[in-house]
Formats: sequence, structure tokens, C-alpha cells
Amino acid sequence: MSMAASRPASDPVAANVGAYVVMGVSGCGKSSVGEAIARHLGLAFIEGDALHPQTNIAKMSEGIPLTDDDRFPWLDMIGREIAAAVEAGRGIVVSCSALKKIYRDRLRAFAQGRLTFVFLHGSEAVLASRLATRKGHFMPASLLRSQLATLEDPTGEDGVLDVDVSGTQAEVIETAIEQVVKTAR
Repeated sequence: MSMAASRPASDPVAANVGAYVVMGVSGCGKSSVGEAIARHLGLAFIEGDALHPQTNIAKMSEGIPLTDDDRFPWLDMIGREIAAAVEAGRGIVVSCSALKKIYRDRLRAFAQGRLTFVFLHGSEAVLASRLATRKGHFMPASLLRSQLATLEDPTGEDGVLDVDVSGTQAEVIETAIEQVVKTAR
């Protein structure tokens, strides 16, 4: 988890900052985009994958998709991190796949109405090519299709920003930050 200094309270963006979950399937860039948003806003960043219990990591490493029962305790750990930040009046950015609406609603319940999702999405081909070059992650590329099948598109839900990841990483990060800053004002 990286902890960044908070922006001054006189900053109009900092005054309206809540919690952000950078979401999407494996390979969409959740960690890179989440870290960049956190840095830009001067907020703490939590890598959601770091909160997975070892049993979840073992299953995914073996190419076994997680069930709702596997995910709920993990989502609750993320939710408690969000709740602690919101209750302390601090913003936070978390990376989390949040593939189903029930998962997003579970996280929303922890955030006291101060949660925005940054939905990173792209074509299966773009995502697969990114996964093919990723090193040192427990999530195998073979689970991409399972994640895409599980994903309930959040487009149109309240509090969801939509970011296409087909551009370069720098373009995706710039777009995500622009959208976050625009909604935080």
C-alpha cells in the first residue's frame, strides 16, 4: 500500500474527494491507473489484490475462477479500508475488479455515499495482449475469458466513470485523471 500526502483542505478537489475504486477485468490497468490517480490527488492507494486471502491466490494461480463466496470476505476487507478512510475524512484509491453489481453495491455500503468507480474496459484482444506481457502476477491470462463472462457492465450506474483502455497507458491515465478531477469539483 502506498501512502501519499493529502492535498491541502483549501484545494477544491481535495475538499470533495471521497473514495475511488479503479475496476475492471485482469489486464485493464487497475494498479497503474489507480496509483496515478492517487498520486495526482495526494491520496493513499491500496492494491486490492494484496488483500486477497492466500486461498484465493492459490485458486487463481491454478486457473480456477473465484466464486462469490471466495470474493465476499475479500470485498469486505476492501470495504473496511474504504470505510476507515471515509470516516477519517481522507480520500482513498483502491484497485478492485468489482465485476458484479452485487460486489459494487457491497463496497458502496461501506462508503457512506462517497464512492466513485473508475471502470477500465477494452476489447478482449487488447486485454489479452496486455496480459501476455505482464510478469509476476498470480492471475493467469487463461482466466480473462471467465472474468469477461462474469463482468456486469457498470455503465449507466450512478457514480461510475467510464475509461476505454485501448490507448497508450499514458493516454488512459490522463483520461482517468481528467474524469476524476472533473467529478470531484
